[in-house]
Amino acid sequence: MSVEAPLWRALAGYRVLTSAYAIAVFSWNSDAYARPLPGAVYLGVLALWTLATLGHVSSAERCTPRFLVADLAVALTGVLITPLADTRDAVGPTLPSVWVAGAVLAFAIKGGWRWATAASLIIGAANVVERGDLSRDTVHNILLVTVASIGIGYVVEVARVSERTLAEALRIEAATRERERLARDIHDGVLQVLAMVQRRGSALGGEAAELGRLAGEQEVALRSLVSGGTGPRPAAQPPAGPVPGPRRGPQAPSGPAVGGGSVDLRSLLAPLAGHRVTLAEPGAPVLLPPRTARAVAAAVAAALDNVRRHAGAQARAWVLLEDEPDAVLVTVRDDGPGIPAGRLAAAEAEGRMGVSLSIRGRLRELGGSAEILTIPGQGTEVELKVPKDD
Repeated sequence: MSVEAPLWRALAGYRVLTSAYAIAVFSWNSDAYARPLPGAVYLGVLALWTLATLGHVSSAERCTPRFLVADLAVALTGVLITPLADTRDAVGPTLPSVWVAGAVLAFAIKGGWRWATAASLIIGAANVVERGDLSRDTVHNILLVTVASIGIGYVVEVARVSERTLAEALRIEAATRERERLARDIHDGVLQVLAMVQRRGSALGGEAAELGRLAGEQEVALRSLVSGGTGPRPAAQPPAGPVPGPRRGPQAPSGPAVGGGSVDLRSLLAPLAGHRVTLAEPGAPVLLPPRTARAVAAAVAAALDNVRRHAGAQARAWVLLEDEPDAVLVTVRDDGPGIPAGRLAAAEAEGRMGVSLSIRGRLRELGGSAEILTIPGQGTEVELKVPKDD
């Protein structure tokens, strides 16, 4: 329901009550009027006008500018003909009395505080003309109507802006949820297939290598397309800053042991997912010995730490976990600028052993391997492979 609807209902009720009040005041003071007939005729018209126009004050769409002008004219007429009925100024209030405020409030709800200001000034000028001077009571009544109508008009404008903002937020939320759903479907299906084609094609060589290269390019393009949405496994409260990763000597958290003393590698990789890190994993547990699982998770954390430090704070990373019959594969990709040729060898020669020890060293101790593939402008891929124990 629109936030304006209660205001329109209140205005309709106000107009009915104040028209009845104006008639009651006139009837109570009928003997004081020098010429009551013009007043009785006007109040009869006012009552009919109020009842006939209730539909016009039910919504902003039905309250047209033409109606507002006509309604204000009815109010002005009542104010200006009051001296014809109350020639001796014995009663005091004008014939429409406080009903005129309803005409001003209609301007406020329809057009905001600017329309309310204009209508208030017109009614105020009519009151001054009717009184013939600018008395204290006249100024008081004008200020009261003006301030009230401007305040209500301002509130209506704020409410409309808030309503539009809320509608836009709901629209964006719905679009984001749909994009997240599509991103999950794409990531869990198409992207994993493209990654597998790229890896197997590179291993086979020949024409298959070219097919793998094309699959890799399509994977990068598709990841860029869906990267505007949140990944399928965000943390409960993802950080807004860089890719998470330990600063030095990353250690994987201890995961829960499954039957036979094995650990589900998924439970160790899940905490590494975040706002800029997307994790895709099999539906079934990926079981490894505790020492092996922790070492693999630490190597993944080290790879993500490298993304954070070298690819930039805005870089995104994707972690793909695959459970093959004889080995477990974990691929870490990013959309950074890539690693310049010779940078890793130069870093190792300078004694900076981050990749050599934190990633390759850990996998070498497990009898596995760590391959690093980088493409300038398309990011870096780190593939970790650890054999399963027989």
